[in-house]
Amino acid sequence: MIVATSSPLALAARNATKTIPIVFVTAADPLGQGLVAAIARPGGNVTGFSLLAPEIVARQLQILKDAVPTASRVAVLSNPANSYTALLIKETETAARSLRIRLQPLAVRGTADLDGAFSVISKERPSALFVLFDPVLLGHRMRITEFANKNRLPAMYPHKEYAEAGGLIAYGVDLRDNFRRAATSVAKILKGAKAGDLPVEQPTKFDLVINLKTAKALGLTIPQSLLQRADQVIE
Repeated sequence: MIVATSSPLALAARNATKTIPIVFVTAADPLGQGLVAAIARPGGNVTGFSLLAPEIVARQLQILKDAVPTASRVAVLSNPANSYTALLIKETETAARSLRIRLQPLAVRGTADLDGAFSVISKERPSALFVLFDPVLLGHRMRITEFANKNRLPAMYPHKEYAEAGGLIAYGVDLRDNFRRAATSVAKILKGAKAGDLPVEQPTKFDLVINLKTAKALGLTIPQSLLQRADQVIE
């Protein structure tokens, strides 16, 4: 049995063996990345848990709008190098139309692009910042949150690690829950089930983290209704 904590590790394991069962825990786009042949019936020796739910960006954008009702133009940081980014952008555009928000997409593949995105944001002064899920952006979370806070820019982030780094609001998958659920799949396979017969599962638990310290620094009052929904409030 192999338990892979990410898509690259799962791909490496699958390329190494076609017989040992593999369970991935946090794959962003298991079908698009070629990990499985189908979501309902993966086939082969691989199954696992998705890191993204189709409706997650709509929820994130709605939460941002709830926190900042005046937000009308939102800068969006994403990494087009990832196969799933196009889907996330499409979902974001759909949600933005219903909320009457204009988006300003900014592609970030690495450090140089991030500097360029910061320059555009500083010049054009959008109402808020929206960061899409991406490992590269997560790796730059300190720079991103520091920039947003310094420029008094309310922001929504896809992982609680951003809020812990000083970001205003984060809403995303509870990774610990994915690991707990993965243990159930491992047990089923060890008892005789075939990995390829177990459907890939989407996340079911999400964390909403609000950094009140940052909100106060930005001069922003978070609605009580939103605070009551939070899984964690940082003060």
